[in-house]
Amino acid sequence: MFVDTHAHLYLKQFDEDRDEMMARALDQGIEKIYLPNIDSSTIDQMLTLETAYPERCFPMMGLHPCSVKENYKDELAIVEKWLGQRSFCAVGEIGVDLYWDKTFREQQEEAFRIQINWAKDLKIPIVIHCRESMDICIDIIKEEKDENLQGIFHCFGGSLEQARAIMDLEFYLGIGGVATYKNSGMDVVLKEVPLSSLVLETDAPYLSPVPFRGKRNESAYIHQIAVKLASIQSKGLEEVELQTTKNAENIFGVA
Repeated sequence: MFVDTHAHLYLKQFDEDRDEMMARALDQGIEKIYLPNIDSSTIDQMLTLETAYPERCFPMMGLHPCSVKENYKDELAIVEKWLGQRSFCAVGEIGVDLYWDKTFREQQEEAFRIQINWAKDLKIPIVIHCRESMDICIDIIKEEKDENLQGIFHCFGGSLEQARAIMDLEFYLGIGGVATYKNSGMDVVLKEVPLSSLVLETDAPYLSPVPFRGKRNESAYIHQIAVKLASIQSKGLEEVELQTTKNAENIFGVA
């Protein structure tokens, strides 16, 4: 069994073939898929997918940093309401994104800290988006860390020094399609990172692994990511499968 710890399968890119896509994932052994929320506009679709696949799809609740705009307090209030209404597997995805727009950096950091503390209160993990902001997010986690704070640095593509800082915080590194890219440098970093600190993810429909780069990503492609990770670390595919699944179950709990 494989686990896709991060996929946006509720988005419109899958509206034409969602059931077929889910079947392909199951054929590849991907039995559990964790769904990060984006903002109030994606909640209904995400929960509809959970209802359709209750034993396979597990939703998170959070406000994506790219959705932190002028109305971010209203958006956070919706997240808080949902977290009080029912259980979610994590608070996510949350964090800081300075790639697209730095206008709301202060508000992004505030929203990140608020949601971190909700997760600590609920004793559930967080899933961190940290594009062009990894050191900022690491520093915030260092400041907020306590015995209840755990989670995943989603879409890790940083340096070995950053990987070690994340491992020191007892967080996991989410490894996706970028690890398969020729010039990503991830092969050098991942050779030095123990399998016990890694989880697999697609970020579907984005960041498809080789040989599907440039096309829509989907959960079935966890298999290509796992094969690449096994090659980088000179391990068997079964060992990667067993350890990354164990790690996912450790962070999210066995649903």
